[in-house]
Amino acid sequence: MNMNEDFLKSMKDAFELLRTKGPNEATAAVQRALAGVNAQAGRAPIPPMPAAASDWAQSWAQVRTQAQAQAQGQAHAQTHPRPNSHAPAPYTFDAETPGTFSTHTFSNSAGQRQYKLYVPAVYNNEPVPLIVMLHGCTQNADDFAAGTRMNEMAERHGFIVVYPNQSQAANRSTCWNWFKPADQQRDHGEPSLIAGITREVMTRYRIDAARIYVAGLSAGGAMADVMLKTSPDLYAAACVHSGLAYGCAKDLPSALAAMKGGKPQRNRSRAAPQRPLIVFHGEADTTVHPSNAVELVACFDAGTTISMPSAAASAPGNRRGATLQRLVAANGVEAEYWSIHGAGHAWAGGSQRGSYTDPAGPDATAEMLRFFLAHPHPHYAPLRGRFS
Repeated sequence: MNMNEDFLKSMKDAFELLRTKGPNEATAAVQRALAGVNAQAGRAPIPPMPAAASDWAQSWAQVRTQAQAQAQGQAHAQTHPRPNSHAPAPYTFDAETPGTFSTHTFSNSAGQRQYKLYVPAVYNNEPVPLIVMLHGCTQNADDFAAGTRMNEMAERHGFIVVYPNQSQAANRSTCWNWFKPADQQRDHGEPSLIAGITREVMTRYRIDAARIYVAGLSAGGAMADVMLKTSPDLYAAACVHSGLAYGCAKDLPSALAAMKGGKPQRNRSRAAPQRPLIVFHGEADTTVHPSNAVELVACFDAGTTISMPSAAASAPGNRRGATLQRLVAANGVEAEYWSIHGAGHAWAGGSQRGSYTDPAGPDATAEMLRFFLAHPHPHYAPLRGRFS
């Protein structure tokens, strides 16, 4: 058991003590956990994305005193350094991103969220696709844009990208709350905010209604699947990178269990998929177990499997190998599942300018765009133009 797992176990024990014996015993358990973290921090391996531990820390902060919340902040800082050796630099414009990257705020009855919007310089008021990008825990729009290179791809291919920003007030570690029932429903909570941001962009620019897509990493990937399942009339397809399936959790304990590969909740129906889905997941992901990727495509029928070996050592990026499964559900809806050999919890083929990226992996951004643009929404007549 590594330091990260030790800490999670200590937090669960403390939470149980809080319930059964009271705050004094629970606080003592937290202090013992922090002492162990401090003793090991100098020699611990760098852990992956901190969705599980940060959620336990958030839960503790919500039910205990301000002092206990501050203790959890210390634990997060000690146990979850960023996997990249450098902090991501603020997003800067260059020759590949000459468009506008602006900040906006959307509000509705569920609250408000900021979002960043990239409009490429090549936009000429003709209908274009729109891609909604949902960042992972501890990330933000600028970081996610830099790591995925989506603004560069938008400039190259002529689409618009919007990046909703999660609020620290809603989640201490800026994770999307994909595991909360209130945030798993259409027109409620965070799904209403993300859909509202999407529609606001549609009112400001000429968007091809047949080509609106949603994608995310980790907690953002889980929320992307929530959006696909709750708003299939709005989104033509989704990409879930290192994420989890809609409905696999209903609270923090079941979310943690699902992330570790535990048995998912079975109180949801295995209905036929309504929209196409592309899934990426590292085989060595210790933050979100790869079984979650299998769960995401469980409603699709088995199809063609293609093993793609690593490129030659001299090839740019020295890509990891991957196994690609192409699946087709009984109703004809398609999916792809990319299982990336030896990869951890990071965006495959991403740029080191952003956090939680694996430049050695296959190019998830390019493969996602290929899949998206091949799958327009069937309920809209695709508008004529460069994408039709």
